[in-house]
Amino acid sequence: GGAGSERSGAQPGRAARERRERGAMRGPGLGLRLGLLLGAAWLACGQNETEPIVLEGKCLVVCDSNPTSDPTGTALGISVRSGSAKVAFSAIRSTNHEPSEMSNRTMIIYFDQVLVNIGSNFDSERSTFIAPRKGIYSFNFHVVKVSLMLNGWPVISAFAGDQDVTREAASNGVLIQMEKGDRAYLKLERGNLMGGWKYSTFSGFLVFPL
Repeated sequence: GGAGSERSGAQPGRAARERRERGAMRGPGLGLRLGLLLGAAWLACGQNETEPIVLEGKCLVVCDSNPTSDPTGTALGISVRSGSAKVAFSAIRSTNHEPSEMSNRTMIIYFDQVLVNIGSNFDSERSTFIAPRKGIYSFNFHVVKVSLMLNGWPVISAFAGDQDVTREAASNGVLIQMEKGDRAYLKLERGNLMGGWKYSTFSGFLVFPL
């Protein structure tokens, strides 16, 4: 009876030791795996916080006469431009000037047909463009002998010298910085009009505001 009790007492002790040994063997492996998982999570979090975010897309540059900033786009530094104040005009003269009309006289050339007048800044009665705001403006004309005038001063001129001026014309163009209210128009130079003006044109537009 005593030997049986010794064996029964030894078996529970041996089983307890085996369980402790198996737990000791599993413990480091489990702790190592848990540590690796936590380290990987920390590394991934660190990369998300430090690496830059790359945005892909298309960027368009738009020029118009009324740029405004959209408060909703300030976080990304986006400037939203409004196209509500575009400026452009083009006018033509559909009939000839007779030599007796302007001979040896300096006068503004009038255009009787307005093809484009975006913004209504071209005064058709005076054939004069009035700048709605400060900016860089582009003008061009196709005529026989005229000067582009800015507030009464000639800026550029063009001349075609063939005897038959109805078959020859001159063109010119320029960029001008204008203030709000400045006036631009075409002016005939004295004694240079020979006739044949039905193909004359005068056009301009705002390149960008200042």
